[in-house]
Amino acid sequence: MSTLHVALLGFGTVGKGIYETIGKQQDHLRAVIGKEVKVSTIVVKDLGHHADYQGSAKLTTDMQEIIQDQKIDVVMEAIVGKQPAFDYLQQCIIQGKHVITANKEMFAAYGCALQKLAEKHHTKIAYEATTAGGIPIIATIQQLLQANHINNIQAILNGTSNFILTAMRTDHLSFDKALEKAQELGYAEADPTNDIDGHDAYFKAMILSELVFGRKPAPENIQVTGIRDISSDFLQSACPKRIKHLVTLARTDGDIICRIEPQALSETHPLFAVEGVDNAVHLQTDILGNLTLTGPGAGALPTASAMIEDLCTIVKEEQAVLPIEKALAPHY
Repeated sequence: MSTLHVALLGFGTVGKGIYETIGKQQDHLRAVIGKEVKVSTIVVKDLGHHADYQGSAKLTTDMQEIIQDQKIDVVMEAIVGKQPAFDYLQQCIIQGKHVITANKEMFAAYGCALQKLAEKHHTKIAYEATTAGGIPIIATIQQLLQANHINNIQAILNGTSNFILTAMRTDHLSFDKALEKAQELGYAEADPTNDIDGHDAYFKAMILSELVFGRKPAPENIQVTGIRDISSDFLQSACPKRIKHLVTLARTDGDIICRIEPQALSETHPLFAVEGVDNAVHLQTDILGNLTLTGPGAGALPTASAMIEDLCTIVKEEQAVLPIEKALAPHY
């Protein structure tokens, strides 16, 4: 049986989740894609932070080891920030490697450029893990809703904010106490700014906008409001409605409108019952009608799941293309 060689960029919570899940799912992966999956190299920022590492993959701080290694088929990127992630993935694509990313900030800024570069170099780029945690919203839109026009999207895209609002309402906690609880459970970072001020939801909204509408909203049509000023008393006073940090994307008179803000939802709203760290995406389509997908939105495993599903899709698409290319090749 052949081996699929994989490299990881980043070995934090998500990177470790990917590495451990690939190790545990070897039998299933072999059955699905017909190959052994081997994580051969992991790029980290500081080797000293991984003194207790005992895995078989090589740890390195040198990105060139991955770029120059012709055996590596797929690069899975799980680092934070636009740079150096964008530069790293460009170099990998140019070298003919497929890339899978979970980096929503980088992909919101440079996703189109990376997709064009991948097309030029006949490689694939997958980004399911950038948006909505473990919910396969990217694949659903790309593969299962090709005949439908999506007119409107409403979504809960940040599990941390949803957890905080849920805890404040159900446990009567202050914002600070609910945030502290989220941090203790690993749902919020030490610096939670991106989550509670709406930046994380904004990155994901831009990715969805480009996928669904082919472009981002103009800056004047974007409104972003976070949750840090919401009080427990305000949440209680909204009952029986529930306050959710909602992303709304819509096309109106040729413009794309994006609003990211706390909204009071009635019990008839499809996202009313989405609680804790769950994410959800509600699509309004012209043929199918309304469709809602819900699933885990925070933590290592939902992200790892999305990235490994992307890995399987890339390999299976390659396997489907090869027999066609062989059949079309000239025979002498």
